[in-house]
Amino acid sequence: MNKLITSLIVVLTAANINAQQLTELPKLVVGISVDQLRSDYLQFLFKAFGEKGFKRLIQNGVFYEDVEFAIEYTDRASTMATVYTGAYPYHNGIISSSIFNSSNLRIESIFNDIAFMGNYTSQTVSPKAIKSSTLADELKISSKGFSRVYSVAPEMEQAIIGAGHAANGAFWIENISGRWASSTFYNEIPFYIERYNRTDGIEKRIDNTVWQPLKPITEYSLLPYCSDDWNFKHSFSGLKKDKYKIYKTSGVINQEINKIAELLISKEGLGQRAFPDFISLSYNAGTYLEGNNDYYSLEIQDTYLRLDNDIADLLEIIDKNVGLNNTFIFLTSSGNLNNEDIPAERFNIPYGEFRPDRCTALLNTYLMALYGQENWVVGYNNQQIYLNNSLIEDRKIDVSDIQSKAAEFVIQFSGVQDVVTSLQLLHGNWNENTKKFRNSFSKNISGDLILSIQPGWQIVFDNGVSANKTIRRDAIKTPFILFHPSIKGEKIVSRIDATEIAPTVSKVLRIRSPNACNTAPLF
Repeated sequence: MNKLITSLIVVLTAANINAQQLTELPKLVVGISVDQLRSDYLQFLFKAFGEKGFKRLIQNGVFYEDVEFAIEYTDRASTMATVYTGAYPYHNGIISSSIFNSSNLRIESIFNDIAFMGNYTSQTVSPKAIKSSTLADELKISSKGFSRVYSVAPEMEQAIIGAGHAANGAFWIENISGRWASSTFYNEIPFYIERYNRTDGIEKRIDNTVWQPLKPITEYSLLPYCSDDWNFKHSFSGLKKDKYKIYKTSGVINQEINKIAELLISKEGLGQRAFPDFISLSYNAGTYLEGNNDYYSLEIQDTYLRLDNDIADLLEIIDKNVGLNNTFIFLTSSGNLNNEDIPAERFNIPYGEFRPDRCTALLNTYLMALYGQENWVVGYNNQQIYLNNSLIEDRKIDVSDIQSKAAEFVIQFSGVQDVVTSLQLLHGNWNENTKKFRNSFSKNISGDLILSIQPGWQIVFDNGVSANKTIRRDAIKTPFILFHPSIKGEKIVSRIDATEIAPTVSKVLRIRSPNACNTAPLF
């Protein structure tokens, strides 16, 4: 009997210790966002990975293999903002990386803000376009500002979203100079990053940087439709205007992220305070040269293999400076792919070309016939048409009337599958079929007409400046991984919604979910 009681005491004590370990507040939270990372490629290339990178996260963490982004238009800004706010653009305001500015009739960054100068960049940007709080903001609020928050990314949009409104710093690679840049909205760039720019920055090394296979070519056989059977070798020295922009699409860019991450973790003493610190890191897993549609290339395989090494190096950096036992890591993908390829006519796949410039010109001519010789259509961006609302108001024209007539006209264009008006979305005249349109919409910055283009059709611009885009609606699975040494490894195949990520991380941190998030945590 005494032995039984003793055994029960041991079991209960062990259970309490285990429960305490599972609920212990981490000292450092690392949010990793990998642009265009695919769950199926993680599985296809799994046996080529080392033991300390992706395998470690997947086998020892909770691996959700299918995250849904229920929005009509996905890019790295709209999807990352969804993850970090726990809400869709309808509430967080980030409909895409760029918007059409109706006041100056120009397409510009959604984060453009002339009130703030740039550090090491001419860009004037801030996070004010994010209309809700983010994970990082809520941590700052909960810790009364004592938590340190940083964000590091190749692109400005990723850095700002990861940082939120209250971060200590946000850093990205400037497209012109290749230097690490920031905005004066945040604190000044630390001296060690300024020194890095002067002495060790990308601009000092890029002309001698060569990207070629990390491993023997025989090991690049896990994506069987590889179009090239020869070694690749890419140098950046011969490139001029866009060399840094192109460099950021290569498989070697992610090493640069780790260098800045290590500086911040070590120099700022992240994970050494009473409250958790937070660092957001963005990596690239897309095709070399954005718009290249070769998803079976040697380059894409090499990018994944290099990223696996970079993840392993990051875990080692964290363990050395903070300890993995004190760190909670979550990893997500941007949930989108860049598709700008020319349709393959020789396979007889139905396709066509939708030309926005011609569509808007014809629509304007049609509206002129109805309402008078004025400029009724002022712009187009991201499958959205903008009407001249100030003119409509001056002429006392019923907005719903002109929007519905414009929609009826545009829906007749070949390749246009659906057209929804802003009033429909604002006044609740939407259903499950148009739910993604509403999620993608934000008042005052979205267009008056939102278009859905037929899959397989290519959006072609006559101006020669905007990049063409081929519409695909692939059900590409994108991952979400939770990792901490006390978490038991588990794979979950059922689909989750991207808005469930923020409340889940918030629960781990014991903070409130971002203020626009109304979904429950996953556990």
